[in-house]
Parts: sequence; structure tokens; C-alpha cells
Amino acid sequence: MELLIAANDWLIDRFGELGPLYAVGALGLLLILLTLPVLLKRQADPLDKLKSQTSHHRSASNDKTGKAALRYDTGKTAKLDKYANFLEPQDEEEMSSARMKMLRAGYRSKSAVRTFYFAQFALGITFLLFGVLYAIVSSATGEITTHALVLSVLIPGCIGYYIPKYWVNRRLQNRQQEITNGFPDSLDMMLVCVEAGQSLEQSIVRVSKELRAGFPALADEFETVANEMKAGKEKVQVLKDMAERAGVPDVSSFVTVLIQSASFGTSIAEALRVYASEMRDKRVMRAEEKANVLPTKLTLGTMLFTVPPLLIILIGPSIYQIVQTLSASNF
Repeated sequence: MELLIAANDWLIDRFGELGPLYAVGALGLLLILLTLPVLLKRQADPLDKLKSQTSHHRSASNDKTGKAALRYDTGKTAKLDKYANFLEPQDEEEMSSARMKMLRAGYRSKSAVRTFYFAQFALGITFLLFGVLYAIVSSATGEITTHALVLSVLIPGCIGYYIPKYWVNRRLQNRQQEITNGFPDSLDMMLVCVEAGQSLEQSIVRVSKELRAGFPALADEFETVANEMKAGKEKVQVLKDMAERAGVPDVSSFVTVLIQSASFGTSIAEALRVYASEMRDKRVMRAEEKANVLPTKLTLGTMLFTVPPLLIILIGPSIYQIVQTLSASNF
């Protein structure tokens, strides 16, 4: 008991009144870090060796050909496999939603969801430790309230936890915007290819090659569609999967048009011509909408940065003279 009292007094003298709280927090964090490897330990799978050899051969073949495989991992995240039960959602619906979100953001590997949750966990813990360190330094150099202490610890942890989510959301939005911008041009190219006598599969392959420089995200989607068609997957299902992966209304409407054209036996070229014209008109309407919003934004900027300086220049001298007159009359 005397030892605990002495330790408590030393902590108070060293770190202030919250010294025992720091010690309890550090001890709890240490116990968590020591317990995690035990909880996350997974029995070795006899097929792990075979999987590692297969991934090694695939990565070697990819290095020789210079092309990365889309349907397989490169082996860089294989160390996270043992923590899959902890890093991946166990609910099938939640896991499917997370995987679809990563696909729409452009992350196609099987371990994308696992890597995302690992990044959230690692950055959250790292920023939380930085917050604890900052709180200890602040309390040692001066007085700090409990509210400020809690905020200095929790805010960095929350920032580190939400950084991967913000990154994925921004990448998803940019990718969808890129697909939306490049889709009318891809339809025009596809229409030219179809009218030149190529089949839909051949036109998709050619369009994916031509769009690679300007719109790589859209080119990846068309390339995936071409590869799945070559593999023998049903065309309707391939197109539906493309619409679901893209998450763009224009692509979904395009897929619906192609499916209806194939179902009713109408000309694909005619359907592409009509829909490409609509997409061009829609792109012009989006540009006009942005142009119509521009005067309002300029008006707000003008009012914010022009009117106050103008008022200061016009009214400032009068206000100065009034103040001088009042001060002189008082004396």
C-alpha cells in the first residue's frame, strides 16, 4: 500500500494532478497492444504455402510481361491475411457494400477492404498516441483543463481514423466525375467503330485503348468489360456489373439501352447514335449550368472583397473627422 501511495505521489509531482490518469491510460494501451497479437493469432493454413507460391509465380510473370493482373493480389498485403477476421466486416451485406465502394474508388484487389480497415486502425492508433504525447507535454509545461486534455487526445485519433475514409470518398468522386466527363466521347468512338463494321466487343476493346490517355478510369471499366466478355461471361450480366461498378447514372442508362436493344433485336448502331446525341446535349447542359452559377459566385466575391474596402475609403475620412470633432468639443 505504501508503494502505491509513493507511486501516486511521484506521478503527481512529475505530471501534475492527472499523472495517475496518464499512468492508467498508458497501462491500458500497453495491455491492449499485448493482447491484440494473441486475439488475432490464426492457425496456419496448409494451403498458405501453395497460395504464396502461386502469387509469387504470378508476380514474376507480371514483371516479365509488364502488365499487372487485375483479378489477383500482388502479394504485398499477404501479411494481413491472418488478421482478416478482425479487419474485414463479418456481415456479408456490409462486406459486399464495402467491396463495391472500393471498386468504385478504383481499388480492385481482393485485399482492398482489408487494407482500408487496417489503414483506419493504424492511423487512428498512431494519431491517438501523438495526442497522448501532446497532452503529456502540455500538462508538464503548464496547467491544462480536463476538457482540453480530452480534446487534445480524441481529436487527433478521430482525424487519423477518418483520413482513409476521406481519401476513398474523394477518389470515388473524382473517378465518377472522370467517367461522366469522358463517357460522351466514348459513345462517339463506339458508334464510329460499330458503323465501321466491328462488333460490340471489338469496339469496346478499341475504345478502351483510345481513352487510356485522357480518361484512364473509363478505359479500365471498358477493358474489364472486354476481358469478361472474352472469358465467356454473359453479355447482359457483364454490362450490369459495369453499371454497378461505375455508379454513374449515365452508364446505367447506357447499359439499359444496350440490353433493350439486344432484347428487341433493334440496331445497336441506331441506339448508340440516339444515346450519344443525348449525352452530348447533356454535357452541354452541364456546362451551361456551371456557367449560369458563375455570376452568382462572382457577385458574392465582389461583395465580400470589394464593397468593404470601398466603404472604408469613402466613409473612413468622414468618420475620422467626426471623431476628432467630438473629442475636441469634449475638451
